[in-house]
Amino acid sequence: MDTMAKKATLSVTMVFMILFATFQGCFPAASQPPNKGNSIQSAVTRGSLLFPVTGNVYPLGYYSVSLTIGNPPRVFEFDIDTGSDLTWVQCDAPCTGCTKPKENLYKLQKQVLVQCKHPSCEAVHSPGSPHCETPTDQCDFEVEYVDHGSALGVLVADNIFLSLTNGSKISPRLSFGCAYDLKNPGPYPPPSTDGVLGLGSGKASILSQLHSMDLTRNVIGHCLSGEGGGYVFLGDDLVPSSGVVWMPMSSDAKHYLSIPAELLLGGKPTGIKDLKIVFDSGSSYTYFSSQFYEGVLNLLRKDVKGKPLNVVNDPALPICWKGRERFKLVSDVKNYFSTLALSFTHSKNAQLQLPPEAYLIVTENGNVCLGILNGTEIGLKNFNIIGDISLQNKMVIYDNEKNQIGWISTNCNRLPKSSNIL
Repeated sequence: MDTMAKKATLSVTMVFMILFATFQGCFPAASQPPNKGNSIQSAVTRGSLLFPVTGNVYPLGYYSVSLTIGNPPRVFEFDIDTGSDLTWVQCDAPCTGCTKPKENLYKLQKQVLVQCKHPSCEAVHSPGSPHCETPTDQCDFEVEYVDHGSALGVLVADNIFLSLTNGSKISPRLSFGCAYDLKNPGPYPPPSTDGVLGLGSGKASILSQLHSMDLTRNVIGHCLSGEGGGYVFLGDDLVPSSGVVWMPMSSDAKHYLSIPAELLLGGKPTGIKDLKIVFDSGSSYTYFSSQFYEGVLNLLRKDVKGKPLNVVNDPALPICWKGRERFKLVSDVKNYFSTLALSFTHSKNAQLQLPPEAYLIVTENGNVCLGILNGTEIGLKNFNIIGDISLQNKMVIYDNEKNQIGWISTNCNRLPKSSNIL
């Protein structure tokens, strides 16, 4: 998940993307198991889904999409999070800690409750198993995040109304979390969205559920504009047929984890090697563990030495510089900073270029700040995260069928048309 939505953008809530989930027991429920799909699904040709995205890295701190859910249908806004599997929405059960007014919450109804015996309950609790007194108990969950925030609730299955790029309209019954007890102990409020759209590769994700119904391929992608907005797609119809840089995903991880990478500065080796990195749209910024972070910081300080920049305190982020005049755009300081790159050592010619706009922001105070942060300080331990700031202005593709991640620089400001892609 992401950072808060107002002026101070550095928030530990932005690291909700790494799940260390624990699940509590189940309670009696009289619900029926959800249908595996709709009767109309058998006539639908497999396709892709395309969602417009709103949001930005700074000052908002997150990117989001809207989904229409339930009967009667209602629109809810979700943070997009490739770092987690479970999708959840704030719901009226009633709710403690919800940020939305009661009338705007998802309305929990008995007939949508998922029973413990249903496979979707097993998927949410994987690799463990749900602990229920009887198989017909409702499926409860609690997700705990590294910043000690949490979402507790019950699993439901309800219709989500979707339009495929081939023109088909579908409303599959998909499983997601109805979160009625939210905790956010961090110093800043959480994002103003209704919930989280988990886009990970686990069986509990919306993507995996659609793939199991043969409605989409097991592929997702996003294109986040540095100017704000962009798009997300599920399925492979919008994947370019050429020009994409591909690398294999690490096969022993539950997240979108890269193979080892080496960091380059200005095209030259830095000595920072063996970085394994999680690609995570749920993080506004990029995080390196302490060892690597200190190395990057030292390199950048040497890189800007002698240039018309002075260190300054800014509430937005920990490391900032000011110039002779207020900066308006990152392009104002591009000549002062070199391009970073991640070279994936076991994949020929696979480099993720990180120009200054992929690791810097310009704040409302006219300063330039470093959008690479110390992940160890906020509980990420040895995880390294490539967040939204470094994924902007690229189409990033997660192909779970071929177990690879790809990217290509492109204009994320306009929605693509499938006929123009392939």
